[in-house]
Amino acid sequence: MGFNESSINIRYSIFGVLFLSVSAAWGQRTTGQPQIGYLYPAGAQQGTIVRITAGGQFLRNSTDVYVSGEGVHAKVVKYCRPFRNLQSEQRKWLQTRLKELRDERLAELTPTARRSASLAKGRAVRRGTARRPAPKSTPAKKTQSEAKKDEAEETAEVKMPDHPLLEGLDDKSIRELAHVSSMMFFPRTKQQMNRQLSEMVIIEVTVDAGAAPGKRELRVRTSTGLTNPMVFQVGTLPEVYELEPNDRQAYPRLPQMPKLISLPGDKPLDTPVLLNGQIMPGDVDRFRFRARRGQQLVIETHARGLIPYLADAVPGWFQATVALYDATGREVAFADDFRFNPDPVLFYRIPRSGDYELEIRDAIYRGREDFVYRVAVGEQPYITHAFPLGGKAGVNTVAAVVGWNLPEKNLPLDTRPGGDSIRKTKYRKGKTCSNPVPYAVDTLAECNETESNDTTRDAQRIDLPQIINGRMDKPGDVDVFAFRARAGDKIVAEVYGRRLNSPLDSLLRLTDASGKVLELNDDYMLKDEHLHTNMMGLVTHHADSYLMAEAPEAGKYYVHLADSQRHGGDAYAYRLRVAVAQGDFALRVAPSSINTYQGRVAPIGVHALRKDGYDGEIEVVLKNAPAGFKLDGGRIPAGRDSVRMTLTVPPKATVGPMALQLQGRIRVGGRVISHTAVPADDVMQAFLYRHLVPAEEFAVFVQKAKWGAPPVELVGGAPVRIPAGGSARVTLKTRRSQALRQVKLVLSKPPEGISIHDVTAVPQGLSFQIKADKDTVQSGFADNLIIEVVREYRPKDKSGKLLAKRRTSMGFIPAISIEIVKQ
Repeated sequence: MGFNESSINIRYSIFGVLFLSVSAAWGQRTTGQPQIGYLYPAGAQQGTIVRITAGGQFLRNSTDVYVSGEGVHAKVVKYCRPFRNLQSEQRKWLQTRLKELRDERLAELTPTARRSASLAKGRAVRRGTARRPAPKSTPAKKTQSEAKKDEAEETAEVKMPDHPLLEGLDDKSIRELAHVSSMMFFPRTKQQMNRQLSEMVIIEVTVDAGAAPGKRELRVRTSTGLTNPMVFQVGTLPEVYELEPNDRQAYPRLPQMPKLISLPGDKPLDTPVLLNGQIMPGDVDRFRFRARRGQQLVIETHARGLIPYLADAVPGWFQATVALYDATGREVAFADDFRFNPDPVLFYRIPRSGDYELEIRDAIYRGREDFVYRVAVGEQPYITHAFPLGGKAGVNTVAAVVGWNLPEKNLPLDTRPGGDSIRKTKYRKGKTCSNPVPYAVDTLAECNETESNDTTRDAQRIDLPQIINGRMDKPGDVDVFAFRARAGDKIVAEVYGRRLNSPLDSLLRLTDASGKVLELNDDYMLKDEHLHTNMMGLVTHHADSYLMAEAPEAGKYYVHLADSQRHGGDAYAYRLRVAVAQGDFALRVAPSSINTYQGRVAPIGVHALRKDGYDGEIEVVLKNAPAGFKLDGGRIPAGRDSVRMTLTVPPKATVGPMALQLQGRIRVGGRVISHTAVPADDVMQAFLYRHLVPAEEFAVFVQKAKWGAPPVELVGGAPVRIPAGGSARVTLKTRRSQALRQVKLVLSKPPEGISIHDVTAVPQGLSFQIKADKDTVQSGFADNLIIEVVREYRPKDKSGKLLAKRRTSMGFIPAISIEIVKQ
């Protein structure tokens, strides 16, 4: 990857209208894209209004907030500049003020106490400013100048940082004041600032009483566009927020109160409740709650589910652990995951009534602002496993479910045709809501596995194509299926288990009638080898098996399925697809948030997940897009896993965010197969690994353009065919305009060995050469070229001296498809 560029310095150029119309305000290449690293709290209860903090970078001039789905409304309250450690004057003032407020709260809690005038003084925290406290003693004699100086110091204002913790300081309880003191003064806060999390936006979120519970996506709009999406959960339980200090050692340090008086917020919590908090370096958070004998508590943690990957942390996410302690301080339960899911779920039947403590921390005592958690504690329903794990499209299917606090044992699955192949459902009744359960919907014939089928002699006979719903009933179980195939058939066997929340770690073998192993697979990973990107999103252990092999002759063949660890039980369910390969695919479009302008062009990346040996071209089109929107370069060439394309926005497009969809199409065996592209974001895990994490919406934010731009048309149509080792001339047709000086054409992330040269203005518009290096690019290669137009200039300082060169992006032209052909 890199940049290849060619200069054009001509008096009359089409780009006078095309790109000079664009001001530097929207074209600076140095302007960073706004990013959110965390939300805290990362959710809210139905029917409530809460203030949350969005931490990230390049968030200045945040104006609006967009939340997916219905029933959740949000607005920006204010932007907070990066916070560094308190200065000496700020620390002194805050310590004094916190002590005054603490004394006031203690007086308010004492029945016979009256607030004195001295305690009422100093309420000066208003929008980040405060009066310096008066000195405790005054010298007996002072000169006139010294007296004036002291008077000025006493009335001087101490500028406090614009930090969410300091908002509403005068109205905080004793526990809240202790939280402010702990967070502001504890040595753990004295660390190097993380730029990716240094800025904050305070957001007010209103959740309607009837808003559907579950996961939403929240994006913030700034002057430069939309941020990436972050998870925001709508819950049904009452919510509380951690107040530091809240580890076990903190309790003796809390103020001692008269009998029958306790601190607000320090009483044991009632369940059900949802706990919100952040784990800072070395932090251990504890919450006390009441529980009754016989309660079947489910303690469900959301941590990695809120922020899937951390780029600069190992293992690449917040690895939460939870422990439960009884009134004597004895640990009675512990969880550091739920099967293969890093977010722990703890199940515990209360043996005796009393107070219990829940502890949450990071497994290796890391922490930071983006170590955010939400923990639900109560007797809420939780589905641990289900069977079957899906059904055929259009056929009524009911899954038997097992778990905790489930009022029903059956759960209907929505199998209506035309939806996603993997869907989610949950148990709902009134305000009661279970965890979501994934399941698959397919179009092939289905059957259930029947025991005993542990050997080839007892193998279950199936006809291809077929989906089998089964499970490893006991440890060491092996399920064998027999079928007939013709010579040359490419046999595909694929397991859906781990992707559907089954603990199965599958192992597949394909054998012939003699027992010879034709193919074997344990773990299978879909990966873009060119970009080194995991295409399977949140899955990091690719435990689902997949194999494809050609039948050497007509006859009987066997598929053997087992758990690679020889585990088994009712939860070890699977869906096994056995078929003759026809070819299929899935698509991802990234990033999930696009920022552009009316009449402009925006690059996007489209990734193909090729299945069952399909290696041909994939056509990509806009699906039900508003009039005027256009996709250029809409094809993924044969053999390619990813291609960049461009989206052109019409000049009169509606300003604001909109959700668009892309659809891919292929033709296999005389039939057309189409799939909607899933929006995704390319994120990094633990300094190295990259993943395409699915999002709910492909959000395109259109901003108002001050100047129009004429249409650009590729003369001769696409693709442009370039001889290997040679070049081809390309002409772009558009209206001529006034000259533009010092303009460059830049190939944005070009394929290796492709360059542009000899940019020339012609009567039709603009012409240039595309060259293919003979040693790098081979015939048969195909791709899209994304060309950016930039302006280089040298500004002057106040004295008129020329400064260093600066570069301003002036936009992109629509993608140009190319093919390399033989000389």
